[in-house]
Amino acid sequence: MEQRTLGRTGLKVGVLGFGCGDVGGLIVRGTPAERERAVSRALDAGVNYFDTAASYGNGESERNLGATLRALGVRPYVGTKLRVPPEARDTAAAVTQSVEASLQRLGMEQVDLIQLHNPIRADGSRGGGLPLRRVVDEVLPAMEALRRQGKTRFIGITALGDTPALYTVLESGLIDTAQVCVNLLNPTAIVTPPAGFPAHDFGRLLDRARRASVGTIAIRVLAAGALSGTTSRHPIAMPSVAPIASGDDYAQDVARAQRLRPLVDQGHVGTLMEASIRFALTHPGMSTVLVGTSELAHLEAAIAAIERGPLPPAALERLGGLWGDFAKQAHR
Repeated sequence: MEQRTLGRTGLKVGVLGFGCGDVGGLIVRGTPAERERAVSRALDAGVNYFDTAASYGNGESERNLGATLRALGVRPYVGTKLRVPPEARDTAAAVTQSVEASLQRLGMEQVDLIQLHNPIRADGSRGGGLPLRRVVDEVLPAMEALRRQGKTRFIGITALGDTPALYTVLESGLIDTAQVCVNLLNPTAIVTPPAGFPAHDFGRLLDRARRASVGTIAIRVLAAGALSGTTSRHPIAMPSVAPIASGDDYAQDVARAQRLRPLVDQGHVGTLMEASIRFALTHPGMSTVLVGTSELAHLEAAIAAIERGPLPPAALERLGGLWGDFAKQAHR
């Protein structure tokens, strides 16, 4: 598997990363045998970054990932995340307590990466977000203190929230990595969308990250499964999921995904999920693409997509036309 450098960390990571979240649910709700088979297969394919969070399964993802890695006797790169309650009075204490609890659940003394999970706002705390000044003045210094204590090697953010605030953090020199939302329903972290495009505009965030030497980790690359083109959910996947930075609800995302079918019908790709994974690879600043799975077959499909490499120019040109149609239809 191709490896890319994770920004200023210098870590070489496989371009496919293993998402351990609630949406797919394999690490949260799969059996120990299923978890071990999937992680072993991923490692064999060249995956070496595993991404979890304190909030996934109320800690079950961290517990199960730690147990799986111990059972297999392996220690790939591991990243986890913390949320700071907006109402918390002592930010540093909240950060420290969250990370120490994560390490306990994982059964590790150190992780490779800790990341702020809250959206970052220019001001205010809507949607569980934190104001930019609090992130810069309180949260990131607390995370840096944990790095100095040896609890983590690197620190990062989930790049959700107000785009100008995200630019500020990326360019601050305070972080090593950023998780970037990118998929075929919201490609704005990579390309400039047509006027009126119906999604949050991340303003080519990957360009900014690359210039700042911030490593990038693609998230929501399958739009939580909406790019399957169906509203049905796998038995161990989250039964319902809210979109991030795309449609108003999951059904709307599925409907929009179905309008991208010409990409498949005209032979550019085998599936829309393959297309979205390969689209994320087209930006040279993208370090690794996280894919969450519900079963081993999903992982095999992601590995096959990664092996085909970035989308070719003809597919990107066709996508540009389809995105233009999105914008037009949104204003009818």
